Amino acid sequence: MSILDKAIAAVTPPVSEKKRLEAHAKARSVAEPGDWLSLILDHHEGIQAAFRDLRSSIGPEARSAAQKKLGVLLNGHAMAEEAVIYPALAHAGKMISAETAYIEQVAAKMQLAALEHLDPLSEDYLDKLGHLEGAVATHVYQEESGWFVDLKEKAPPEDQDAATQRYKEEYDRYIGGGSDRDITLRPEPRSFGEGAPA
Repeated sequence: MSILDKAIAAVTPPVSEKKRLEAHAKARSVAEPGDWLSLILDHHEGIQAAFRDLRSSIGPEARSAAQKKLGVLLNGHAMAEEAVIYPALAHAGKMISAETAYIEQVAAKMQLAALEHLDPLSEDYLDKLGHLEGAVATHVYQEESGWFVDLKEKAPPEDQDAATQRYKEEYDRYIGGGSDRDITLRPEPRSFGEGAPA
């Protein structure tokens, strides 16, 4: 177990399956069809299924393909949360929760990247995968048991609607090759002050 794995395990102790299921059910009970929270819960379920698929894959090619699928889902989901939901948490006065969420997702991305350097059929790989899955499950529990339920219950309707629209946009941009792929990333050069209000 790496130093990073030990640190993550110390910061994010495991949560029982029963508690995770209860938190997920509670979050579902406050979510509305098609809102940002229901989308996130759907994505959490998809990520959990991708972990199962990866663990059950046989052979290096199948495992590699399953790992890529998991990576796309995890990263797309994380980027949408980081761009939209975590800033909403901070705006709602939950700065520590937002900062914790960012840190946990960075750690998960690092563990996911570390898998790429391991033999997919080795014990080290399975050990790292287990640490990653445990860290993601604990992170999801924190979101579903408190952070997101609280945000859903307390944020005004206009903020809820904006979060839903923006979350969809960010997720689709990464996962679905969103319609904004043709946006020019470098604006035409202009003189300093050009276009500034007079």
